[in-house]
Amino acid sequence: MKVRTLLCAALLALSPAAQANAPQPITLKLLREGVLVSGTLKLARPDELLGVWSSSGRARLMRCEPRCKVVPSLAVPGLLTLGPDARARVVLGGTFKVGQRVGLVFRLKNSQILSVQAVVTR
Repeated sequence: MKVRTLLCAALLALSPAAQANAPQPITLKLLREGVLVSGTLKLARPDELLGVWSSSGRARLMRCEPRCKVVPSLAVPGLLTLGPDARARVVLGGTFKVGQRVGLVFRLKNSQILSVQAVVTR
């Protein structure tokens, strides 16, 4: 019975759906009054990012085309690139230190929630 349970867990971990939901490494770039989320979020199917939270509060979602505007949500066509040169940006306000680990929670429209640990960099 134990072997069957372990085998099922291993097969589920190797399935494309499980791998597609695992986010890519995400870092936090230090700004004057907070941090900018940098990295890539990979999903199995198109969705919509409704919010990002950490222990310091809710992040601001911004769409930059060509100017940055705060928006209530961001479309995720399967692969969402976040960062200083990307069209989509997520910024957390607060006081952070280089090397600090911060837990981020990404909420998507289909009621899916992704939890990520990120490290603050310069």
